[in-house]
Amino acid sequence: MQFKDYYAILGLEPSAGEAEIKSAYRRLARKYHPDVSKEADAEERFKEVNEAYEALRDPAKRKAYDQLRTRGYRPGDEVRPPPGGFGHGGGGPEGFDFEEIFAGGGAGGGFSDFFEELFGRRRGAAGGFGGGPRGPQPSRDTRARLAVPLEAVYNGDSVRIGVNGKTLEVRVPKGVRPGQAIRLARQGAQGGDLYLEIEYAAHPQFEVDGRNIIHVLPVAPWEAALGATVSVPTLGGPVELKIPADSEAGRKLRLRGRGLPGTPAGDQIVELEVLAPQATTEAQRKAYAALRDAFGSDWKRA
Repeated sequence: MQFKDYYAILGLEPSAGEAEIKSAYRRLARKYHPDVSKEADAEERFKEVNEAYEALRDPAKRKAYDQLRTRGYRPGDEVRPPPGGFGHGGGGPEGFDFEEIFAGGGAGGGFSDFFEELFGRRRGAAGGFGGGPRGPQPSRDTRARLAVPLEAVYNGDSVRIGVNGKTLEVRVPKGVRPGQAIRLARQGAQGGDLYLEIEYAAHPQFEVDGRNIIHVLPVAPWEAALGATVSVPTLGGPVELKIPADSEAGRKLRLRGRGLPGTPAGDQIVELEVLAPQATTEAQRKAYAALRDAFGSDWKRA
């Protein structure tokens, strides 16, 4: 498997903090989202950005990745696992359990071989590292993590996962919470049961706060100042939102019942982000000059 530099993909230094990682992810996911981006390689870049964020946002995964990175690998280098693979006693990063399964593909689709080998396959599983067969083993239950898209949680959709060389359809209970588990009978190791512990996959447009969904909405200065009605994405599809006049950056507006399902259902909180568009024509530059003259130098700076 070929090494990937997740920090470089997000444009970050290895010393970046949690807030920097989240900010870089949101910026790049918005830039390369296939639904809006005009970049020729947007879909591939979008998948890379999601994969990098999935690896670095989780402290345990980031620790494991950082320890591997210190071995001096560069992007494209072939990663040679130690004897016995990335498992207990096999020379893997200290303190990290590589026998844990990481299922699902996140918001950006499937992960690379590098990610799957590092975080996804159990030691000794078919196609993974860890040597040949060790003879018949007693059946036992297996626990795994399943990263599910927020849309699947909202709608109660099914997701596909690969387990022991098979592809399974897993029904995601509507409104399922992180930490809850789905049991798949006889799909674990040696015929045992497989328990999938739910976690939410990173999303380029939404963050989760309990059952509430947080969305940062870019608006133009005139929309914030004069008020406007704009289309806002939600997990259930776009809705129209009225922005009150004299709104400032950071103002939060509530879409009731548009969060994750539950009793009661959560809301969607829309946080306004006021962005000044770039002036590319003479008429636009004159418009900015008129604003400057109208407001003068005494306007309030945030």
